[in-house]
Amino acid sequence: MTAPTPGATSHHDTTTEQRRYVIIGAGPAGLQLSYYLQQAGCDYITLERAAAPAEFFRHFPRHRRLISLNKVHTTSTDPEIRLRWDWNSLLHEPADLPFAKYSSEYFPHADDMVRYLTEFQRHHQLAVRFDTTVEQIERLDDGFLVHTPGRTLHCRCVIVATGWGPPNIPAIPGIEHATGYEDMHTDPAAYTGQRVLILGKGNSAFETASAILGHAAMIHLASPRPLRLAWNTKHPGDVRGHHGAVLDSYQFKTLHSVLDCVIDEIRPLGNRYQVHLTYTHADNETAVMEYESVLRCTGFAMDTTPFGPTCQPDMVPSGRLPTTTGDWQSTNIDGLYFAGTLAQDRDFKKASSAFIDGFRYNLRTLTALLLERYEGIPLPHAHIDRDADTVTTLVLDRVNWSSALWTQFEFLCDALVVDPDGHLHHYTDLPEDHVRARFRDHPHYYTVSLRWGRDDYGDVFAIERHPQPDRAAESAFIHPVIRRYHGDTLVDELHLLEDLLAEWRRPDRHIEPLREYFARELHRDR
Repeated sequence: MTAPTPGATSHHDTTTEQRRYVIIGAGPAGLQLSYYLQQAGCDYITLERAAAPAEFFRHFPRHRRLISLNKVHTTSTDPEIRLRWDWNSLLHEPADLPFAKYSSEYFPHADDMVRYLTEFQRHHQLAVRFDTTVEQIERLDDGFLVHTPGRTLHCRCVIVATGWGPPNIPAIPGIEHATGYEDMHTDPAAYTGQRVLILGKGNSAFETASAILGHAAMIHLASPRPLRLAWNTKHPGDVRGHHGAVLDSYQFKTLHSVLDCVIDEIRPLGNRYQVHLTYTHADNETAVMEYESVLRCTGFAMDTTPFGPTCQPDMVPSGRLPTTTGDWQSTNIDGLYFAGTLAQDRDFKKASSAFIDGFRYNLRTLTALLLERYEGIPLPHAHIDRDADTVTTLVLDRVNWSSALWTQFEFLCDALVVDPDGHLHHYTDLPEDHVRARFRDHPHYYTVSLRWGRDDYGDVFAIERHPQPDRAAESAFIHPVIRRYHGDTLVDELHLLEDLLAEWRRPDRHIEPLREYFARELHRDR
């Protein structure tokens, strides 16, 4: 960390550049937020230490295939609905620069993302200052000082959108003998005939195992906790089905294995490594295994070095991410916000805030919240009639059309707020925890969101269904859920039946149950 130069610590100095907003990072999150602030006419600048956008995607994933879906062909021509299955495009209007122009592959190449983000920045002429390293961020009474080589910026608000920084290195004796994901050979021939231990069981670990599956003699993937499969958890960051060949090899007794264990120590032994481990589901059984290669695929962490002594954000227990409030602001530094992958602590391993298809909507909402706070522009909302038919039509139109509610299931919601005069206000795409904090003093409001069934199904491909409206709460597939709150207390909840095509329009299953619910609930006082 570089100390600020004398004379640069005062924002009254003539060498200090004045801005309202400073965004740090020109990856997908930084570019998306830049677009929205620019569209709103805001005074912002985005700082990027690399010479061009998308620096992360120039290096990762190492085997160059994204796990984000690129579903080019759909049955809908509506751009909003098509976004439900477009996990890579940034939001912009008119939507004349979709990611599909850069790749038609279902799992695109990372270089296509680099080309797309580079063109997005150029096409919209976003105010990005490249080759600019943020050396230190200071908190002042009236904002922040952001120190870069040769220039200091004073701003009211800092939004950190830097994405992942250094590798997350677990505290294992001998971990220095493991080769990191960021440094390992990507030519599978380098592992021919080897016994390979991969530390980790996430997508980078399985990406690596899949790449070398036909070359290595034995592959073990190891971590203390059991494997999380995306088709069970519904979280796109868990292990995806296209890595199934690795799991097949495990179940078909090919010596490739997935181990639940604690790595106690890694010891070099000539041209191989001796690894001491303790199994977590075998009465603490221990073992000593030998491998020719040990690969560390344990993810990344946020780079905290730019945060000065007055601007150290609180972190989650693992130390990998900052903690944030309902508006993506640091829980302990006023005016410091986080965007993109770094702003996922509140829906960690649940919704899609870690990925483009999720945080693009978060950033649209964050922009509205920033405009409310710093520009005095009220949070957009519509006034609607407090009438069961009107509200039913509105809710069904939203859940059948919105890509934000679809992608950010169980995190973003619409809010229907009954004010003390009996008027009904409709807010869109707000985090549910923000809604509950914002309207905590209101005796009567609703949230509208899409949710999955959360029962523990023995076989997610053989779920018994009960397609009766009064059993809608047992729906396993994604479906609409309306919640009624009194202050911060959930007082009622209505589920609407799941639908194979996600079209909630049937009179008997969706329209009438919802209309009856609002006819009964809208005019209650509490």
